[in-house]
Amino acid sequence: MPPVRTATARRDPARRQLDALTFALFSVALGTNVPTPLLLVYQDTLDLSEAELTAIFGCYAIGLILALSVSGAASDRFGRRALVLPFGIVAGLVSLLFIPAAESLPLLYAGRLLQGAVSGVVFSVANAWLQELAGPDRQQSAATRGAVSTSLGFAIAPAMSGVLAQYGPAPTALPYLVHVAVLVAGLAALGLVPETVHERRPARLMHLGLPPEARRPFRALLAPTALGVFAFPAVAATLLPLLVVPDGVGVAYAGLLGGLALGASAVAARVGRSVDRGAPLGMALGAAGQAVGVVAVVLGSEPFLLPAAVLLGAGGGLCLTAGLTLTARLAPPATRGAMNSAFYAFAYIGFGTPLLLAWLGSTFGSVPALAAFVAVPAALAGWLWLELRRVVRPREAAARPRRSRHREG
Repeated sequence: MPPVRTATARRDPARRQLDALTFALFSVALGTNVPTPLLLVYQDTLDLSEAELTAIFGCYAIGLILALSVSGAASDRFGRRALVLPFGIVAGLVSLLFIPAAESLPLLYAGRLLQGAVSGVVFSVANAWLQELAGPDRQQSAATRGAVSTSLGFAIAPAMSGVLAQYGPAPTALPYLVHVAVLVAGLAALGLVPETVHERRPARLMHLGLPPEARRPFRALLAPTALGVFAFPAVAATLLPLLVVPDGVGVAYAGLLGGLALGASAVAARVGRSVDRGAPLGMALGAAGQAVGVVAVVLGSEPFLLPAAVLLGAGGGLCLTAGLTLTARLAPPATRGAMNSAFYAFAYIGFGTPLLLAWLGSTFGSVPALAAFVAVPAALAGWLWLELRRVVRPREAAARPRRSRHREG
């Protein structure tokens, strides 16, 4: 009698590989928002202004964009593993750097800059790796995996960090040590994942890799969609808690808001599978969340921050899934890594939004600055809806006859 095979034993090896890479991506994403609720601790210990706090958060985007300008094309040339594994290791070292950085403003800036650089490499390259592992028939699934694993890491980190910092020992060390432990497991899982780049493709390293036929759709659709991905959660996780924070539980409350925003982002990334509606709906939700945030600031009401965080996070998650799906449709295989980098480069510009709003707030007042951030995504929602009807639907209509002829042949 042949041995009975369990469901686990029958699992598709390709599924295990996708799961392993997804977990590795999650473990790196987990580290990026560990410092977010700790900004309030750093504010007290280093006597930092709101502008300095938002600058610490915003310089993460600088590191990301610098890394994204080279990582995608480099991985198209040298392979996905050659970048994801070593930069994942560096992500752990950067987390350890934050422990002494709690007493040094220059180290905090350096840590966030480096954290942005290593995250930018891993996020863009790992998403291209996921798409290639999944194959051409499962691009939507791969985009959803990448979006959900990244968003879950972003979501869990501030909640975990806020609780550990508020109620645990060593508030500026323990959250980072927990991240390093998870990261070690995630990087070990990469041993199950095969390389997908088998021939070294020539590519210019300082190149964001937009093929000519994709440049117009990228500018019209992907770039504005990308801006909402992290701008919305960043405002919910950093700027709004600084403006309206209850006494006594500031760190835990900031962590709760960050967790809510990024948790909603993860859920929205999972359910928002329609590229036709995801981008404009994401922008509309972001505008609605920001409007609720304005009410919270005007009234000085902490409860209003909770629905604001959920709406802002959901908007970012929908933008992420829609953008990654559209990127997979537009990118030829030889430039897929670079195309992902281009999308993420624009997405991470959004991390500078709290810094921009803080500067505008110091000049014009917080409420007018925040109100302006309601109008911009609302206008972009209308723009994206029109552009998707103009660009995507004609492409799909043209593709349907080709698919029908292929099936008949």
